[in-house]
Amino acid sequence: QVQLVESGGGLVQAGGSLRLSCTVSGILVSMKQMAWYRQAPGKQRDVVAIITSGSSTNYAASVKGRFTISRDNAKNTVYLQMNSLKPEDTAVYYCYLGGVGSWGQGTQVTVSS
Repeated sequence: QVQLVESGGGLVQAGGSLRLSCTVSGILVSMKQMAWYRQAPGKQRDVVAIITSGSSTNYAASVKGRFTISRDNAKNTVYLQMNSLKPEDTAVYYCYLGGVGSWGQGTQVTVSS
């Protein structure tokens, strides 16, 4: 059974940093495309960052240059390093496992101005 567990969310001031983690069990993350999505209140869930099985990365325009997605195959974990956070980054952040189509439970990120 595939499970994704996110952690690392919290409350931070604008300009601060957070690192989100998504630990996966039941499948090797090195073999799959992984992504981070976010959903703000009243808005649709949008992709933030993607990392392919070949470690290519892509980012939403709104986070490019501030966020970095990475993967630790030994820990079977995907990370999202978020720097220079803005109030508009406030959302629930979800980890997504491609191919299988599994989601984590989400972790809240709140950025105060």
